[in-house]
Amino acid sequence: MKAIDRLLPGHKAMWLTFFASILVAWSVLFAMQAAVDPALKWQGSAAQFLLSLCSQSAADAGLGSAVVMWSLMALAMMAPTAFPALRTYSDLTHTEAAGTWSFAALGGGYLAIWLGFSVSAAVIQVWLASAGLLNPLGQVTSVFVNGGLLILAGVYQFSPLKEACLKACQSPLTFFMSHWKPGVSGAFQLGLRLGAVCLGCCWALMLLAFVAGTMNLAFMGLAMVLMTLEKLAQIGSRISAPLGVFLIVAGLTVVLLPLVTTQSV
Repeated sequence: MKAIDRLLPGHKAMWLTFFASILVAWSVLFAMQAAVDPALKWQGSAAQFLLSLCSQSAADAGLGSAVVMWSLMALAMMAPTAFPALRTYSDLTHTEAAGTWSFAALGGGYLAIWLGFSVSAAVIQVWLASAGLLNPLGQVTSVFVNGGLLILAGVYQFSPLKEACLKACQSPLTFFMSHWKPGVSGAFQLGLRLGAVCLGCCWALMLLAFVAGTMNLAFMGLAMVLMTLEKLAQIGSRISAPLGVFLIVAGLTVVLLPLVTTQSV
C-alpha cells in the first residue's frame, strides 16, 4: 500500500475512477469483437442497449453508434497516455494548488477534447461507409486512401506542430506552470489545453485505425503503447522519427506495390 501511495498520492477516488473507466472501455471494446445477436433491440435495459450498439459492424453503424465506439477507443487508448501529466498534476496537491474537484475538472476538460475528436472521426467513418469504402471491420478498402493516411501520419511526425505538442506532453510540470489557472474552472480550461496538446500529438496516429480497422484490438493496444512511449521524454525522442520513416515507407509500399505487381503481370 505504501508503494501505491507513493505512486498515486492523493485523489484515491479519482484514480480509482480513472483506472476503472479504462478497464471498462477496454472490456466493452473486447465485447464488440464477439458475435452478438443482431436482432437485439432496446428493451429498457442499459446493458441491452449497449449490446445493441456493439452488435453493429463498423460499415453499418449509425452516427450514434460510431460516436460511442470512437469515444470508447479514445478513452481506452488516450487516457493511459495522459497518466504522466495527471500524475504530475496530482503531485501539485502537496502544494495545495490543486484539489479533488480541480483534478476531476482537469480530467473532464481533457476528455471533452477527445469527445470532440470522436464525433469528427465518427462522421468520417459514416461517410466512408456510405461511399462503400469501409468493410465490416472498419478498414478502408481503397489502397490509395490507406497509403495516404499512412504517409500523412508519417510526415506529420516531422512537423513543427507535432514537435511542439510532443514537447509539452513530455514536460507536464513545465506545461502546468506555464498555463496554470486557479480554481475548478481554471482546471477545466487547463484540461482543455492539455487535451488539445495531446490531440496535436496523436490525431494522425489515431486515424490509422481506418487502415488497421476501427475494431482491431491489436492495433488499439499497439497504438496506445507507442503514443504513451512518445510522451516519455527519454524515450519519445528516440522513437518519433523512426516511426515517421516507417509510416512513410509503409504508405508508399501500400500505394506502389499493387501498381508494380499489376505492371509485372
